Amino acid sequence: MLDFVVIFTKGGVVLWNSNESGKNYASCINSLIRGVILEERNTESKYFEEDHLAVQFKLDNELDVVYAAVFQKVIKLNYLDSFLAEMQSAFQEKFSGIAAQERLAIDYEFEQEFRTVLSAAEEASLKQGKAPKAMRSYNESQKSKKTVASMIQDDKKATNTAEKRVNIQESPPTSKSQPASPPRTTDDIIQENRRKLREKLTPTKKVSGEAKPTKQSTVDKEREKAGKKPRVWDLGGNSKDAVLLDRSKDAPEDVQLQTINNELVGTMQGSIRDLDVESDTDGADSEASVDSELEEKQQKQRQTQQQQRNQRKAKGGGLLSYFKGIVGAKTMTLNDLQPALEKMRDHLISKNVASEIAAKLCDSVATSLEGKQMGTFDSIANMVKEALTQSLVRILSPKRRIDIIRDALESKRNGRPYTIIFCGVNGVGKSTNLAKICFWLIENDFSVLIAACDTFRAGAVEQLRTHTRHLNALHPAEKHKQRTMVQLYEKGYGKDAAGIAMEAIKYAHDTKVDVVLVDTAGRMQDNEPLMRSLSKLIKVNNPDLVLFVGEALVGNEAVDQLVKFNQSLADYSSNENPHIIDGIVLTKFDTIDDKVGAAISMTYITGQPIVFVGTGQTYADLKAINVNAVVNSLMK
Repeated sequence: MLDFVVIFTKGGVVLWNSNESGKNYASCINSLIRGVILEERNTESKYFEEDHLAVQFKLDNELDVVYAAVFQKVIKLNYLDSFLAEMQSAFQEKFSGIAAQERLAIDYEFEQEFRTVLSAAEEASLKQGKAPKAMRSYNESQKSKKTVASMIQDDKKATNTAEKRVNIQESPPTSKSQPASPPRTTDDIIQENRRKLREKLTPTKKVSGEAKPTKQSTVDKEREKAGKKPRVWDLGGNSKDAVLLDRSKDAPEDVQLQTINNELVGTMQGSIRDLDVESDTDGADSEASVDSELEEKQQKQRQTQQQQRNQRKAKGGGLLSYFKGIVGAKTMTLNDLQPALEKMRDHLISKNVASEIAAKLCDSVATSLEGKQMGTFDSIANMVKEALTQSLVRILSPKRRIDIIRDALESKRNGRPYTIIFCGVNGVGKSTNLAKICFWLIENDFSVLIAACDTFRAGAVEQLRTHTRHLNALHPAEKHKQRTMVQLYEKGYGKDAAGIAMEAIKYAHDTKVDVVLVDTAGRMQDNEPLMRSLSKLIKVNNPDLVLFVGEALVGNEAVDQLVKFNQSLADYSSNENPHIIDGIVLTKFDTIDDKVGAAISMTYITGQPIVFVGTGQTYADLKAINVNAVVNSLMK
């Protein structure tokens, strides 16, 4: 059932493993480490898939190790959660006493404990869930054995049976031993009815041969005989008070008046009982059981503390051990972290981080801190803030190298143009930031061809024509050995964007242009025809880089845009490995002050880096993202 079980550190050092199938699962575990463990993504699900394999894992923050089980994705194993928890307990019990610096230098003998835990988990799973009963096939059912003749015969049998039942009900009951009674006359019937009426009006003793009275009639008669009984209250005093207060019995008026006078002038009889709370025996038993449970817990805590003191004495005393005893180490639980995490989540949302991403970040921090030891002088809020800062830095740090200058030089040596396609929703600044990137490339001595593939928006071609004229004015051909640094390839409006891009790339190849920048029409992420057109454009031209242009002003919308753009590029492409978004251009970054949460939301969703940040209105207002500055703004 389990193909591979492994225990490794968060850095990827394998401590122990069990390989049932004998295959190599290194690539699957390495993908888990790179994509989930190191980046702390989706650690709340504890589940990871790659190809036909699935990995369920559990983090151990006390020992800084990971327990992982690899199995086939089509198989559903219900006992994995309990199995990993029991394996963690067994591993901690055996190796928790080893010092941190010695953990990588020893051999871990864990095969026997692993077999014991695995067999126990499988047996428990078999006991809890029974295999569902297999459905019968049509040939095994009774319906398949019926024919037309048998159905007609069954209908005839049912009809004859029903007729017999009707005849039996209509015919009067007769006895074989007694002769049939003679017919009764009208006088006999009248006398019989009069007798029944007299019996109803004047009840008499039971006569042999009459039917026994029903249970309900017996109960009614008993109630009539007993009469009305006075209600007895729990706090009502003694029996004398009950007798005095009884008004159900008939009494003369003078006796009643005398009783009332005695009550007015007489002394109070009886006593008021104290109100007992939980005076029943069940409450006493529950209190006793709670007390016994508390005593057992306190006894276990005292034993644990005594064992820890004995271990410290065995390791050695001295001043250092004395201070360790004073400071002490506390294990952080989810309840301890929850208040600080809720405040941190609200703080992230106020910084324009998408609410879904803020919740996932806090869950990731909780997973990384739960079970860790905290000193007495440590603050949970500070530890949460430090862990969140590290997580944000990891998210914003590039996971892959995007060096446009180096890649463009490599393409130039190979004799082909370096192609970049820009995509995004309407009005985010694709054309403007394309012109800024074009200016940056010209500054690095690259010739650029702009492909005007926005054939829908009125004025899109004219806007690019204006940018081209301004850029050529800033970098005239005289300064670049008579080379025209910026050219515009246009075919007007209403044409196929994929065809225009293909012709522009071919033209750049023929004229030895270094870089091609393809401008596309803005489109909403829910517009299926336009998303299919974008997917076709990317598939046909196979660019070197696909950049998503997004606003820094958006919050939750950033998640929806990026997810649907990536999903559409993957779904509408016929390639086995479709080309999706490679990087992000974040525009209007100068308008948000310290609300920089969109950078986190976009990077977290795609895992792709922010390549450029637009910060102003001039061509030079294009910068690379400063990870530390963004994180500091988020944590203020």
